[in-house]
Amino acid sequence: QVQLVESGGGLVQAGGSLRLSCVASGSIFSIYGMGWYRQAPGKQRELVASITGGGSINYPDSVKGRFTISLDHAKNTVYLQMNSLKPEDTAVYYCNAEIATMEKLYYGMHYWGKGTLVTVSS
Repeated sequence: QVQLVESGGGLVQAGGSLRLSCVASGSIFSIYGMGWYRQAPGKQRELVASITGGGSINYPDSVKGRFTISLDHAKNTVYLQMNSLKPEDTAVYYCNAEIATMEKLYYGMHYWGKGTLVTVSS
């Protein structure tokens, strides 16, 4: 079993910064990729940033230049540094990971965290 736990959300003024963390734990064999999604009330969940085990990174235009994703393989942790935050960034942020476990080697399965709330005031 794999568990993902997010932290770092909170209330911040527009223009401020937050750093989100997501720690994966369990019988991990290999992390193929991790990413961050967000969902605001009444809106669809959308991809914020993703990173593969090899270091390939993807951002949508809405956050490109403001957010930075990074992966620490030694700690099984993915980070999302959010700068120049805007009110429209307000959402619950979810961590996602594609992970192969010791029980199912070489086959990645997707896991989700419970989310952390980010609120940006104007």
